[in-house]
Amino acid sequence: MSIDKTSASPEDHVVENPDAAPQAVTAVDPRLLVREQGFKGYITEFKRKIKAGDLGAIPVVIGLAIIWIIFQSLNSNFLTAGNLSDISVAMVGTGMIAVGIVFVLLLGEIDLSVGSVSGVAGAAFAVLTVTHGMSAWLAFVLAILTGAVAGAIHGFVFAKIGVPAFAVTLAGLLFWNGFMLQILGDSGTINLDSEGLVAKLTSYYFTDVAAAYGLALAVTVLYFLSSFFGNRRREAAGVPSRPLSETILRTVLLAILSFVVAAVYNQYKGLPLAVVIFIAVLLITDFVLRRTRYGRMIFALGGSVEASRRAGINVEMVRISVFAISGTFAAIGGLFIASKIASANQGAGAGDLLMNAIAAAVIGGTSLFGGRGRTWNALLGVLVIVSIQYGLALEGIASPVQYMITGGVLLATVVIDAITRKTQKTAGRA
Repeated sequence: MSIDKTSASPEDHVVENPDAAPQAVTAVDPRLLVREQGFKGYITEFKRKIKAGDLGAIPVVIGLAIIWIIFQSLNSNFLTAGNLSDISVAMVGTGMIAVGIVFVLLLGEIDLSVGSVSGVAGAAFAVLTVTHGMSAWLAFVLAILTGAVAGAIHGFVFAKIGVPAFAVTLAGLLFWNGFMLQILGDSGTINLDSEGLVAKLTSYYFTDVAAAYGLALAVTVLYFLSSFFGNRRREAAGVPSRPLSETILRTVLLAILSFVVAAVYNQYKGLPLAVVIFIAVLLITDFVLRRTRYGRMIFALGGSVEASRRAGINVEMVRISVFAISGTFAAIGGLFIASKIASANQGAGAGDLLMNAIAAAVIGGTSLFGGRGRTWNALLGVLVIVSIQYGLALEGIASPVQYMITGGVLLATVVIDAITRKTQKTAGRA
């Protein structure tokens, strides 16, 4: 038995009792029935969600559109192909770290060490390749494993010993920052090969226009096939499914968005490798969270630890693994950040990186209270943050103002999250 508190898709909320008598009626979530009513049912469902405070990603998308409109009105260079491409590449490092943060937040916990762990990964790669002449691929794997081990240690202390995650990861923040300074040595900075493996993570572009359009087509076709056959399976199981017309409409909208983005990339340098990797990571992690037993266990823990334990979930194992995942993505993000500046230095992982990674996950829609969120939230959130940074930079506005604006956006998001949670409790959905 598992407890699923995801807000991912209604089809996951069918309640069945295999021990019931043959004549018993299977209980079906009423929200599934809107699919039988076509678009009229979805309009009714949308109104119900508004009343219940379940707005999903709508506020973030609207906020992002407003941000882009404001900065474009202030500077006509903001929505140029070059600037949008630069924004998408710059967001990957922080976005990778935010993906790991999403996993931790789903448990209702926090990881304050990700900034320092990301710095350690970049420093480890630089020392191993430049100082010791190790193979770039081997050093790359070891750097990522360093983050995984660091996260697993935090998870072990939290899950097995019972030290609060806040305290454990705060200690980790200090320890791993000191460890990074130690391995970098007196020089404090190690430059990376500009043509090396890590450097190419953010500098390589697929210049052939077919690459961007091909990816857009592949994403669109994959979405349609997934939705179409998913609906067929639900129909075969007697579960309400989306009408074909809605699936086609969703596919057309996705195709328009995908090909517009591809056209923007092709107007500049082409399709960035960093963005391809980031999208692949989001697809894989979203599948893990929404379509696997392990993902359902994570959501269950975010809902109720005691109920999860009684349901037979290995709480300690899940907690340790989640923090290991957080450390892994922190290391991957650190390598992308090192790639962006083509070096590892003493400032890596410091500054506003930790704040931005956590803010990206929360602004994107992941709840601080646990049990609600998707890894796609990291994409939306980091896009908001980096857009603000680039927009303010174009206007020549100093960093202190950037911090204040980002902090204000984060506070507004947390307030909305708290209000939404209260509204859902009132509506009986929390």
